[in-house]
Amino acid sequence: MLRISWTAKKTNDTVLEEAHTTRLLISKIRKCQATFFGHVMRREKLENLVTTGMLEGKRSRGKQREKLIEGLTDWLKAGKSLEAIEATKDRKKWRTMITNAVKQGT
Repeated sequence: MLRISWTAKKTNDTVLEEAHTTRLLISKIRKCQATFFGHVMRREKLENLVTTGMLEGKRSRGKQREKLIEGLTDWLKAGKSLEAIEATKDRKKWRTMITNAVKQGT
C-alpha cells in the first residue's frame, strides 16, 4: 500500500503516521478490560478482591506481575488506583473516563 521496502529501517510508529492511522487493536483491548474492570468493581464479591490484589498470603518469588488496576490507571490517566476504583462506583463517570481514553488513542 505505501510501498515501503522491508529493508527500510522505519519504526512501526512512523509507518502508522504515514498511513494516517492509529493502533486500533490495543485501544479495543484496553476498552474491554476497562469495562470488565468496572463491572467487577461494582460487584463486591471474590472477583473484586482478586482484581485489586487484596488477598492475604505470601507473594511469589521473583519479579511481581503488573496488576490490571495499575495498567488501567496508566491508560486512563486516573492518577492513583484508588481514584480509579472510586470512579467505578459511578457508572456514568467511569464510562466518560473510558471514552476519553479511547479518543486519545493511547
